[in-house]
Parts: sequence; structure tokens; C-alpha cells
Amino acid sequence: MTEDEFRGIVRTNIKRYRVYKKWTQAEFAEKLDISVNFLSDVENGKRWISPASIVKFASILNIQPYELFKPFDEQPASVINLLEKYNDDIEKTISKSIKDVFIYYQSIIKSEIKKKTIHLKSGKNNSERKK
Repeated sequence: MTEDEFRGIVRTNIKRYRVYKKWTQAEFAEKLDISVNFLSDVENGKRWISPASIVKFASILNIQPYELFKPFDEQPASVINLLEKYNDDIEKTISKSIKDVFIYYQSIIKSEIKKKTIHLKSGKNNSERKK
């Protein structure tokens, strides 16, 4: 592995973990107390970070520093499977919640329509009785 390949792995992992956390460059830069331009340069390979910065980046990302050095295809399959399962679970939970809310409001609407229909029928009968 060349130095350029190594740096490419580190900068790709920094960006990958940042995006996974759903942080913009501005949000991540603020957490790191660095400029957005510096972070952008790091992620784009224009600048390099010190060992102390690698430790700081990893700490903010809540990972071990060595994880920034690992090519993504070398991440343990169990971790990748766990992330995929987590995303699938979230999607299923959201879908079920939306369906449950829809069914709940549908039942309320049907109930209100039924009440109004009964009220209209009873109102019609009362007016017919008055005649």
C-alpha cells in the first residue's frame, strides 16, 4: 500500500463516519473546533492531519482511531450486518407506525361519519314528527 492509498482510506473513512452520523461538514468541524475549509481539505485529500488530530476525530466520531485506517471492505461483516439490520429495523418501525397512525385516524373519521349520519337521520325523523 502506498502512502497516497493510506491517506485515501483515512479521508474516505472520516467522511464515511461523518455522513453515517448525519453531520454536515459544518457540524463536524464545529465539534472538532476546526474550520469547515480545513475539514473539507482533509476529506478531499488536500491536507493531512496529525496523529493527535486522528485521535480527536475518532473520539468525536465515537470510534477507535485504528478504525480510520481500515479499508471499508475490511470492516467486520458482523458490524456491516448489524448496521444493515439496524437500518431495516428503523424502516420497519417507521412503516408500522405510519400504518398504525393511518388506521387510528381512519377509525376516528369513520366513527365521526357514523355519528353525523345517525344525528342526521335522527334529526330528520324529529322534523317529520313535528309536522
